[in-house]
Amino acid sequence: MTSPLDRNAGPGKPLAHEPPDAAEFDGLRQSALARLKDAENPANSLASRFDLAYGAAHALCLAALRYHGYRPTQRYIVFQVLPDSLGLRPEWAPSCSSEAAWMALPP
Repeated sequence: MTSPLDRNAGPGKPLAHEPPDAAEFDGLRQSALARLKDAENPANSLASRFDLAYGAAHALCLAALRYHGYRPTQRYIVFQVLPDSLGLRPEWAPSCSSEAAWMALPP
């Protein structure tokens, strides 16, 4: 059975196959952790803190995708395929527009 990530990979699709790189993964993780720490700093403006938190979230999503051997061709896709990158079952990844679905997630 083809994985959801595989179905989104190839020419003209939002993902490309690329072998995982442990050094890149570690760099993305370290960058994200540093950005999260800076985002907690109340001396930074709210806009800066948001940008730092967003950058950290993107780096962590990208790290998860790269771990599986894919590279995004578009920046936004790392968020859309995060449930697949983490191997979450479909019932654990409801639509963000459904608050009731999020509230029904198991603890």
